[in-house]
Amino acid sequence: MSQYKEIAQYLVSAEIEKREVTRVTANLKPDLTVEEAYLVQEEIVNIKLNEGKRIVGPKMGLTSPAKMKQMGITDPIFGYVFDYMLIENGDKAHLSDQIHPKVEAEIAFVIGEDIEGPGITGAQVLAKTEYVLPALELIDSRYENFQFTLPDVIADNASTSRVVLGTTLKKPEQFELDLVGATLSINGEIKELGAGAAVLGHPANSIAMLANMLAAKGGKIHKGDIILSGGITSAVMLKHGDVVSGKFDGFGEVSFTVTD
Repeated sequence: MSQYKEIAQYLVSAEIEKREVTRVTANLKPDLTVEEAYLVQEEIVNIKLNEGKRIVGPKMGLTSPAKMKQMGITDPIFGYVFDYMLIENGDKAHLSDQIHPKVEAEIAFVIGEDIEGPGITGAQVLAKTEYVLPALELIDSRYENFQFTLPDVIADNASTSRVVLGTTLKKPEQFELDLVGATLSINGEIKELGAGAAVLGHPANSIAMLANMLAAKGGKIHKGDIILSGGITSAVMLKHGDVVSGKFDGFGEVSFTVTD
């Protein structure tokens, strides 16, 4: 357990000091397993909670079939979004707060009732979802050149960094979420596009999988959680001065500007 605390502090320090570090499996613990990586992540969560930070909700990562194939996995991963990571829609994201951020478009779920697995389905998730809304997630791996193994990225809280939530909240029954299209534009130029189906066939399937993964650890999804379901688009590297816009069918626009 002391080694998990040491690894957690190593990664938290990298985030605080905005510097990339060598991946955990390259030196600190070459044999780090997925199960151990989640224990490291729990230590990171505890550090942040003890500092007075608040969890907004879990987030899903590696939810596209292409990403899962690339990483050689059959299940996505999850991490946690904290209150200090939120950026107001239309506001600024500061490069000085990050290392080498990328952005992707997602659909977020506001949970209306506790969801406790196992055996949860996408339909059950939709029945317990109060609202859905568009989001842009800034991911920022603490590792050199964004290079990592699966246990590395899990230990690093799934590269979670900043989140811009849209201001248009809709009831999930108003949409076929798998058909919702999104474009990700930088400085007025479309860089990526996709649809909700890119996330495990339907974004609600991602939340269901999260509930079942949490259940295996004795946890659950809580009423009031705001959960990022996973990238509709691929992630695009950001640089100073970028004006970033995500446009979602029926949801309007989410945007921010990259500054120092």
